[in-house]
Amino acid sequence: MESIVKEGSLGSILFKCQIISEDDIRRALDEQERTGGRFGEALVALGIVAQEDIDWALSNQLNIPYVRLKPTMVDRDAVALVPAAMARQHNLIPLIRAGEELSIAIADPLNVAAVAAVEKETGCAVSVSVALIREIREMQERFYGPPDTEERLGFTSAAFPPQVVAAMNHDLTGGKFLDYLLLFVAQQKLSSLSLHPRGDRVSVIARRGGTTREVGQLAPSRYPDVAMHVKKLAHIDGARFSARGGISFALKGRSIPFQVTALRGEGGDHLTFRMTVAALFPASLADLGLTDDQIRQFADLAAAGRGMVVTGARDREVRRRLTDLYLQEHEAEGKTVLVVGSGAGTGEQRFSRIPVPSDTDLNAVVSACLEHDPDILVLEDVSDGQAFAAACRATLRGKLVVAGIACGDAAGALDQLMAFRDMHVLVPAYLRGVITCTPVRPLCPACRRSEPFPAAERAALGIGADVTSCWRSAGCESCDQTGHDGRRYLLDVLVLDHDLRERFEAARSGAEVIEHLRGQGWRGIADERQTLLAEGTISLEEYASSLHG
Repeated sequence: MESIVKEGSLGSILFKCQIISEDDIRRALDEQERTGGRFGEALVALGIVAQEDIDWALSNQLNIPYVRLKPTMVDRDAVALVPAAMARQHNLIPLIRAGEELSIAIADPLNVAAVAAVEKETGCAVSVSVALIREIREMQERFYGPPDTEERLGFTSAAFPPQVVAAMNHDLTGGKFLDYLLLFVAQQKLSSLSLHPRGDRVSVIARRGGTTREVGQLAPSRYPDVAMHVKKLAHIDGARFSARGGISFALKGRSIPFQVTALRGEGGDHLTFRMTVAALFPASLADLGLTDDQIRQFADLAAAGRGMVVTGARDREVRRRLTDLYLQEHEAEGKTVLVVGSGAGTGEQRFSRIPVPSDTDLNAVVSACLEHDPDILVLEDVSDGQAFAAACRATLRGKLVVAGIACGDAAGALDQLMAFRDMHVLVPAYLRGVITCTPVRPLCPACRRSEPFPAAERAALGIGADVTSCWRSAGCESCDQTGHDGRRYLLDVLVLDHDLRERFEAARSGAEVIEHLRGQGWRGIADERQTLLAEGTISLEEYASSLHG
């Protein structure tokens, strides 16, 4: 079974040092998902470890010196090499320079961007020691002086009224800064607004009608706090290289949804805000625009009385709504349905929902549910081995299990199921079928424009040479500068009959099964996505995003 301890992670290091257990990791991951913060911060917030425990473990496991800072350890000549703003931004303090090597103490020894920034600034090779962030800040104030309290956040802009800039700077949490930025996007009908760290400043970049302009600058020393505030509100995983989330902004009695994307870069996260078009998941099967074959296959799976039906989507909320749609189509009258998790089971039909406590193993929850002899058991996410094993045990008890996994299409779902098959967790005979969903955003027909398809990008994405142009939109009044026209949902529906189950048991990848189906005239998400790209319904960026995100 797949372990929750990911090799090379902070959790793995603390686990190997016997400071935390796997249950502690699960609790911290739940807390991290809830707050959007870092894994280490979640551990400290839950009281599982102290910051000193984390610092010691990192130092010990990575063979990096751990120091308790004193003023006598800090050389002013070394401090002069690194600007105060850079030191505060990355939570570090220079210690001593010896020839062409500069020794620094830093709170996060895994912050390679900080080391690179100091090396670029000083021209020295940097050696790292681990120190408490509290002691680092004490040394910063002693040797650099107190931080500038006049500008607060250090935001400057001619695009905002002076009193607004003052209010934004006064709130050190970044809350007012974010609120006024989102208000600016809505009032100016921008297609996007981005925060770009650029060494000595963070540029605030506005985009509208295909053109960009800088509308302000933020001091880099305060930017980590602002970025953390944004990621917490948007529920963005701070550990990922690239991630996205959402924020709702209230304006004149209505809620405006924003998509927030984060990209880790040198000097901090690049953050981009876009107003999104609110689109509810289709309320019925008829609203999805499925083919007759897809409707028939969906009905076949909805009629299953036992075994496992997999519902898949990369986006958790889409996966939950797809599960609700399946339950809606299933004839559940007179049956006991238990939904394990907090999101699914909120559609037109309401079922009993069983939340999973952060300190409780899913196996225990499933076992407890089976004591109540349900006819249908819904598990929101069985993407890891332990959760999937619990789902399989329920199928062996003669139950119908609706199991959610994170995947983009049928091929991705089959790849995961084959991995469980090879681990001898999944018994293929119990697998009834797979339903997967991917949302795409059609372009606004009023402002979309055609342009030549770059040959290199076409080849990289595996697009045929017959597709010679791609489409983009800059945003207009018709689409509120979003460039899009609602949202569309693409589905793959596979029923594992005798022939397809044999193919699944023998295949080495999901792509093999999909190619076999294509030979019989089957068309899925990947085929429809290419058609939408070729006809100009979706942009090249949306095509690539739906493949990987």
